[in-house]
Amino acid sequence: MLDKSHKHVTCSTCLSRSNSLLGGLCTDEVSNLENHRSCNLFKKNQSLFLEGSFPRGVFCINQGKVKVFKRGDEGKEQIIHIAKEGEIVGFRAMFSEEVYNVAAETLEESNICYIAKDDFLNMIDTNAALRNGIMKELSKELADRASFITNMAQKSVRERLAFALILLEKIYEPEPINLSREDMANFVGTATETLIRLLKDFKEEGLIEVHTRKMTVTNAKKLIDIAGK
Repeated sequence: MLDKSHKHVTCSTCLSRSNSLLGGLCTDEVSNLENHRSCNLFKKNQSLFLEGSFPRGVFCINQGKVKVFKRGDEGKEQIIHIAKEGEIVGFRAMFSEEVYNVAAETLEESNICYIAKDDFLNMIDTNAALRNGIMKELSKELADRASFITNMAQKSVRERLAFALILLEKIYEPEPINLSREDMANFVGTATETLIRLLKDFKEEGLIEVHTRKMTVTNAKKLIDIAGK
């Protein structure tokens, strides 16, 4: 359920919108969007949608981070994407008219706007720039996902962690990476104990700095070399 309290934000003043698929909307379209969206504050670990549920709308992240993940047969999560400010989550399943094959959940307190399915599809029908942007986004995602799966399937855990830290640095910049060890392990695709041991190795090698839960990459070039990119 959505928390009814929220940080007030308008589409016209939303800084995240300029970097999103909705950044090219004209003044009238922004005004129309303002009238057809709701903005809510989600608590940490709050669900946006569940795997197997039917899509009823899309979620535009104004502030915060969201993990998109799938559960294995034994219930273990595999995080396949971490969405940040400006990203729209949940629109892919609408085009296939199928249930979500993934779930989405907040990683931290997040301010997120919701646009109902019919309103979002109407925006796509009447806005060629938005429609083209979504097509490009879907094409880019397919290529990125193929690269991600290849890296995770063919590399050692050490190489996968280096690759993941490079991705996470870009997602969290300019702030430090702020992800629980369990979620990071689920992103890398390894056991939490193995992740903690490798993070200790990376810290001793001067590749990262760790401050309790948060971490900062201090030698990106070496991480890229380890990842084999």
